[in-house]
Amino acid sequence: MIDEISVEDLDARLKAGENLFVLDVREEDEYEAANIGATLIPLSQLEDRLGELAAYKDAEFVVHCRSGARSARACAFLKSHGFANPVNLKGGIMEWARVIDPTLVVF
Repeated sequence: MIDEISVEDLDARLKAGENLFVLDVREEDEYEAANIGATLIPLSQLEDRLGELAAYKDAEFVVHCRSGARSARACAFLKSHGFANPVNLKGGIMEWARVIDPTLVVF
């Protein structure tokens, strides 16, 4: 089972100054169009770039994409590779734009 976090909860935690790692698994063009400042590792590159995430192997961190589907796959992949607690952002950046920051242009 993949844990999820709502955009409201993530926003509150970030605004509270929590040092929470956020991973964006969308493609570069999607990230360039609209992002929330997360680290970008596209899902298509995740397997080859796992080493970049080693520091978060035992930590809770949030994974997001456009709608939540790719990030759910990324979370499952990360769990299968020993990551303890990747958490999927429910609704992805589309939900973030709808609820938190309507100025973001998401395609």
